[in-house]
Amino acid sequence: MTKSKHDLIAEFLAKKFNTEYKSDKGIDLVTPDRVIEVETKSEGLDQGIIQIAHSSKARYLAVSNRIIRLARELTEGSGIGIMSEKGRIIKRAGRR
Repeated sequence: MTKSKHDLIAEFLAKKFNTEYKSDKGIDLVTPDRVIEVETKSEGLDQGIIQIAHSSKARYLAVSNRIIRLARELTEGSGIGIMSEKGRIIKRAGRR
């Protein structure tokens, strides 16, 4: 069975950040200092933001290249950072 783009990105980032991808439920990736939710479709951005909104760690959405601009707009002023599907920080996570 072919893996989804979401799974491929999440597995790549899990390896890059030396953590485990939890595909079944909750936040996709959790490291000692950040949480990362992977979103590949614009329809999933709101749910992704809600998923990580209340974490006390640095919060990031890892998004596919085609929805970076929309992700930046939706997270404006929220303290949620944006990273590319390869883990490059596009917008740093900050305080609310």
